[in-house]
Amino acid sequence: MSIFPRISLKPEVTDYLRNVFLNNELSSAVSDQEAERRFQKLLLCLSHPPSCTCVRVSTHLAPVEQIRHKLGEELKRQLCSSSAEDVSVQIVPHPSVPDVLLLPVEGPRPVKQLSSELVVGAQCAGAVLRGAHVFAPGIVSCPKHMKVGDVVSVFSDLEGKCTRGAFSFQGKKAFVGNGVAEKDRSAIFCAGEPARGVGVRMIEPLYRSPSFDGVLPDLVFLQNLPSVVVGHVLGPRPGERILDMCAAPGGKTCHIATLMGDQGEVVALDRKRSKIHLIHRNAQMLHLRCIKAFSFNSTQAASDDPAPETEGPPFPPESFDRVLLDAPCSGLGQRPSMACSWSLKEICSYQPLQRKLFHAAVRLLRKGGVLVYSTCTVTLAENEEQVAWALDTFPCLTLQPQEPHIGAEGMLGAGLSPEQLRLLQRFSPELSWDQIDPTAPLSRRANGDSIGFFIAKFLKT
Repeated sequence: MSIFPRISLKPEVTDYLRNVFLNNELSSAVSDQEAERRFQKLLLCLSHPPSCTCVRVSTHLAPVEQIRHKLGEELKRQLCSSSAEDVSVQIVPHPSVPDVLLLPVEGPRPVKQLSSELVVGAQCAGAVLRGAHVFAPGIVSCPKHMKVGDVVSVFSDLEGKCTRGAFSFQGKKAFVGNGVAEKDRSAIFCAGEPARGVGVRMIEPLYRSPSFDGVLPDLVFLQNLPSVVVGHVLGPRPGERILDMCAAPGGKTCHIATLMGDQGEVVALDRKRSKIHLIHRNAQMLHLRCIKAFSFNSTQAASDDPAPETEGPPFPPESFDRVLLDAPCSGLGQRPSMACSWSLKEICSYQPLQRKLFHAAVRLLRKGGVLVYSTCTVTLAENEEQVAWALDTFPCLTLQPQEPHIGAEGMLGAGLSPEQLRLLQRFSPELSWDQIDPTAPLSRRANGDSIGFFIAKFLKT
């Protein structure tokens, strides 16, 4: 059900994406009208949250059913403390992804807008739509005399035009729910240190999802379903040496280590030194010891020295049994996203970087090893075109079947054969969004109504 406007993009970006989704190959296969319909649905579904919340469970610490029971008890206590009604929590194991639990997202709900309005940035609004409270840094406008305890309606600034500190805003905005102020206006827009912590506690969100803040932090990890699928497609085994090339904040790194039973070595690289502590923190929280994290530019991670003096990067060629290249990308598959202010130049800047990373990944992978490439975007240039380029550039690479394969196949437009497209996995919410029966099993809704995501699996021979 559509209640928000289409994602707000720069006109040049909208035109670029339209050309992607109305490419000649696809239009010839499904008709211009159907291709245009899919494109319009994509713009709509991107601004809305997926219909399920996905959590990955720590199967190396406890059985899935035990964690499911504990999670149900925790969330029931949370809901009972904020509601006088008797509440029940639906938590369902995913039938094809054994370490995933699914929870339904309730919405859109009939919430009445109030006269007192508070405006947040589009990124903050997206977090609210997935169950978060409003954190103070995300607030850009609030009533002149707002005090702790005031009830306010929260709106998303769709075009990023609200002036920080304004008393009101008349531009394009979207209602995301009602909440109670946890801070005075003066504390939010103080002249000294920037405000931190929760600024508004949501009590009537338009879309209701449980808050996982502090809930069983060592046993459950919030993660989008396709991001969990990536770890299983990589297929790590105990005792292997595995490289995660663009690892921060470490969700996929920790999943790989978990699937290995914490036996072997997972090397996690990220070029941003400030993010390495996130990988260490997540590994420590999940009691994983086989992870080694380094701040390093992964495009330079392959060394010509066959016997380096240090255990860290750069590494000799063919040092790893498996490599995950979850590449930096334009992120145009993330949901909900009500606005993206990036220029077309920024959107198109990732393909060259991804290819540099690919070169390093192939050098570092041993013969017989597996390389998985993934992105959270919807463009051809960063997905299917990269696969076509990789197969042409590296004759040693061949596409492999993926397990599980719960998304759609690859998209037409990059000149790949039908057989090659079937080996790819593209999570395409526009194909089924607003058509899935809300009473259908959660797993079916989760598979179709996910973020936009892409996975390719290669074998090096």
